Amino acid sequence: MGIKFNNPYFFDPKIGKNNFFLFISFFFHDTIGIDLGMILVEKLLLGSHVSFNKQEQLLGATLEALSYGANTFMFYTGAPQNTKRSSIDLELTSLAHKLMEEQGIDQKKVVVHAPYIINLANNNDKYDFSIRFLKEEIERVERLGIELLVLHPGSHVGLGSEIGIDNIVRALNTVVDSKTNVKICLETMAGKGSECGKTFEEIASILNHMKYPEKIGVCLDTCHVHDAGYSMDDFDSILTEFDEIIGLSKLWVLHINDSKNSKGSHKDRHENVGYGHIGFENLMFAIYHPKLKEVPKILETPYVGIDDIEKAKAYPPYKFEIEMIKNKKMNHNLIEDIRKYYKKD
Repeated sequence: MGIKFNNPYFFDPKIGKNNFFLFISFFFHDTIGIDLGMILVEKLLLGSHVSFNKQEQLLGATLEALSYGANTFMFYTGAPQNTKRSSIDLELTSLAHKLMEEQGIDQKKVVVHAPYIINLANNNDKYDFSIRFLKEEIERVERLGIELLVLHPGSHVGLGSEIGIDNIVRALNTVVDSKTNVKICLETMAGKGSECGKTFEEIASILNHMKYPEKIGVCLDTCHVHDAGYSMDDFDSILTEFDEIIGLSKLWVLHINDSKNSKGSHKDRHENVGYGHIGFENLMFAIYHPKLKEVPKILETPYVGIDDIEKAKAYPPYKFEIEMIKNKKMNHNLIEDIRKYYKKD
């Protein structure tokens, strides 16, 4: 089969300037004898959402993450809104694992996000489908050699939070067993509509009833907790409350997003780092918090439009946001820098 030499992550300057060197590192590592991962990535566990397509799969996702200067990443194994999934290519998966090892990416810190169409909180006629599809997704994640799977708890859709949480507990205890090698990370939600998991108490009420508690943890989303009413101005207090109710040992993934809305809005609209109501300093405090050093931080910030008028989101911000975070200095020209970089040529 082999790898296609027209892979855009190797050669397209609009995607990443270091791609040719990644190509050289990947195919000629033994000859060169140099680990470029020591140059391209840092110890801070920081990455973003990346694409996963049929042609390149996990290898393409890894290359994209490296082109952004990341050392972890998150992806969907297919479109999050539907059930269409391509078969996992084991050769591409093996090549991706080799590239991760060479470039200093800890495979155990890479994350998959479960599709949105899974709703475990409402036991309607699609409840059995959600359970079955989650099982299938776990199997795909296991074949990819990934351990962390982020999952939205679900929406009760009029049943009430208590019944919704009972449904989630029953579903997870059906899906997860002693042989499950994937760790499910329940995401903290903004409280939009009838979402379950908008408070730490609701998350705890799920975790406390798991047959295999060691296999279920939490993904804390900064935009979601802000929109749910927690104050990101005092992140230490958020962590203290989380520790008292759930336990910090259960915090396995951190989603880094600013928010377009004010605290307690229950809107769940992500904004680029430093451009929202949470603010750059508050997000930096969370990212560099010493208690979360071993927790992968994943950016899910929105793509940038071609200009201020064009609504279509054309350009990924992650290369520049990651650079800004590493520099620990707000880039007030972030949006324009992204546009200039991707518009060239």
